[in-house]
Amino acid sequence: MASWEDVSRACLALPEGTEQLSGEGTRAWRVRDKLFAWERLLRRKDLAELGAAAPDGPVLAARVPDEGAKAALIAEEPDVYFSTAHFAGYPAILCRLDALAADALEELVAEAWACRAPKRPLAEHPAGAEPRP
Repeated sequence: MASWEDVSRACLALPEGTEQLSGEGTRAWRVRDKLFAWERLLRRKDLAELGAAAPDGPVLAARVPDEGAKAALIAEEPDVYFSTAHFAGYPAILCRLDALAADALEELVAEAWACRAPKRPLAEHPAGAEPRP
């Protein structure tokens, strides 16, 4: 399924999308310095909370419009999308990268980008994403 190279390609294809490495050496993608997607290492607390359901592969985090969108993704595809207590009340979702289809990846990062992009880059988006309120 999806790889970090696929994530990077999809994020960098978006207007003003940039990639940076964190101090931990993980990748993060931004639009005008606003984080919209990032490589998320699961911490001890996450692993304890998730138990046997904790993924053993790579985890991508991405911004979503709101908690409702996050809940809908998790309900629709619980084998792909999940969250932890750390993200409770925060508009971001975690996903098992190796379970994410290429088209779903592109849709996820485009939506995440649209959640964070300023008006001008948002207007330039080829999919014509609607500005957020």
